[in-house]
Amino acid sequence: MNHRTTAIDAAQEILKSLGLPPAQQNERSALCLLALLNLTPAKTWADAENPLMGITPIMNWARKHYGKDYAPNSRETFRRQSMHQFRDAGLVLCNPDKPDRPVNSPRTVYQIEPAILNLLCKFDTSSWNDNLAAYLAQRETLVVRYAKEREQNRIPVQIAPGKVITFSPGEHSVLIRAVIEDFAPRFAPDCVLVYAGDTGDKWAYFDDTLLAKLGVYVDFHSKMPDVVFHYTAKNWLLLVESVTSHGPVDGKRHTELAELFAGSTAGLVYVTAFLNRATMGRYLREIAWETEVWVADAPSHLIHFNGVRFLGPYPK
Repeated sequence: MNHRTTAIDAAQEILKSLGLPPAQQNERSALCLLALLNLTPAKTWADAENPLMGITPIMNWARKHYGKDYAPNSRETFRRQSMHQFRDAGLVLCNPDKPDRPVNSPRTVYQIEPAILNLLCKFDTSSWNDNLAAYLAQRETLVVRYAKEREQNRIPVQIAPGKVITFSPGEHSVLIRAVIEDFAPRFAPDCVLVYAGDTGDKWAYFDDTLLAKLGVYVDFHSKMPDVVFHYTAKNWLLLVESVTSHGPVDGKRHTELAELFAGSTAGLVYVTAFLNRATMGRYLREIAWETEVWVADAPSHLIHFNGVRFLGPYPK
C-alpha cells in the first residue's frame, strides 16, 4: 500500500473516530482533512499544520499531492457535503481571519481548529487513544462555543413585530435587511414577508402555506428571488432581487420570475434593490422595463422603469 493510500485511509479512520456521519467518512472528506493539515504523502501526522485554505485550493492540493482530480463543478459538493459538516462538528473554523465574510464569498477560507490540530498531531502514536478520549469528552463544549461565536456574527432582521431571524454576515444580508426593514414599510405598508433567502441558507424564511394560497407552488430547486412580500392591501406579490454581486431583474430574469409565479392570483411587481447608486450605475443597461428599482442609500425614493404607472403589477 503506498503512502497516498495510507494517508487517505488514516484520515477516513480519524473522521470516523471523531463521530462524523458516514457521508463524511469518504475519500473526498478525507482529502479535505489532509489538505487543511497540509499533510502531503511524505509527511507524518506530527508534521500537521493549519493553513487557511479555500475550496478551490483544497481541490488543487488534492490533485497535486494525491492525484485526485475533481471537476470544477464539484466545488459546491466539497462545500456542502464536507466543509459544512466539518464546521458544525467543530473540526474547522470558517473565515477566522475575517468572521464577517459571507460564507458564499469566493474568498471564504477554512482552518483546522487548534484543539483538533493538537489532537491529530498525536495520531499513530501511543498517546492517540488517550488524547482522543480527552478531546471527545470536551467536544460538545467546543462545538457549542464555536456555534455561539458564529451566531454573534450573524445579522438580525426583524420580519414582524417581536419576530427576528438572522442571516449570514456580508453585504448581501445587509441589503436584505434594508429591503425588509426599510423598503417594505415605506412602499408596501403592512405587507407580509413570504420568502427571504440567505447566502448560507437559500430558504432562510419561507411561508409556503401563504404562497400556496396565492396559487404559487415552488420546490427547493426553484430559483426564487431574494425576497418576496405579499402586499395584502393591494393583493400584490413584490418580487425583490437584492444586487451586491449578481445581476438585477433584467429581461431574462423577468421572464424566469413571470414563469415561476405564473399561477399567482396576486399581481406581480418586480423590484431590484441596490445598496447604493454607484452599484446601480453598473447595471443600468441591464434593468428590465416594467420593473422598479430601490436604492438603500436613498430609501424614500423609487425609480420606475415603466412610464405608464407608479407602482403596481402589469397585465399578464
